[in-house]
Amino acid sequence: MSALNLEDRSPKETPAEFGALPKDIGGETRNGTYNYASVIGMLLYLSGHSRPDITFAVSQCARFTHSPTRLHEKALERIGLYLKKTNKQGMIFRPNHDGLQLDCYCDADFAGLWGYEDRNDSTCVRSRTGYIFFLNECPVLWASKLQSDIATSTMEAEYTALSTAMRELIPLREKIIEISKEFDLEQLDATKIVKTTVNEDNMGCLKLANLEPGRMTPRSKDYAVKYHWFRSHIRPKQIEIKHVDSSEQRADLLTKALRAIKFRENRMLSMGW
Repeated sequence: MSALNLEDRSPKETPAEFGALPKDIGGETRNGTYNYASVIGMLLYLSGHSRPDITFAVSQCARFTHSPTRLHEKALERIGLYLKKTNKQGMIFRPNHDGLQLDCYCDADFAGLWGYEDRNDSTCVRSRTGYIFFLNECPVLWASKLQSDIATSTMEAEYTALSTAMRELIPLREKIIEISKEFDLEQLDATKIVKTTVNEDNMGCLKLANLEPGRMTPRSKDYAVKYHWFRSHIRPKQIEIKHVDSSEQRADLLTKALRAIKFRENRMLSMGW
């Protein structure tokens, strides 16, 4: 990327170094050879429209838009070096044509900043949400962001991520149903032709999500009001939440920095290359 002055540097296999990017208080001052905020804006546009593979890395760097250090600049430059290596790549669409299938893959990284941020800073125990939606196997919407609440267990972090994803999934599904009605895509009940599957790799979260509305486990009462609302939308033959093996979790690259082999495997699942 010319904005980062990377023409003479070697490309990278992944957009983020394995681990997490901390605040780096008192770290080396940035060299100021480019506008950090401007580059973040470009990358946010790119990651939000066609490159889910850099979404996590960009989200990490965007946290420090107003107070970056040299460490954050290096992380930003690594994204540029990754894009330099993959500048001919994008998303490969291989749609299936068996009705309308809307799939959601959601994941969470529980307290992923622990060991990187200052342990006296509450940010160090924040978990990260990642999700990606596919319409007939084509990626259409994805996100990676820190959770606003502090989860107290892996299950709670996963359930928070699931609830966050459902806030986007349910309106999207309703819009698809509305379009289906207008264009008469199927001579069937439009609420049944959009099959929707939510894929979750945490068994505790899966069990909790599939309880009947109004029921909860003793451990879940503290966050019941805020996150259990979506269970009323779970209907047979409409929205199903099922288990997916961690190796098939397409949202994994949206929650953490993966090593090169794992990153390529997950990128193949989510982007087709």
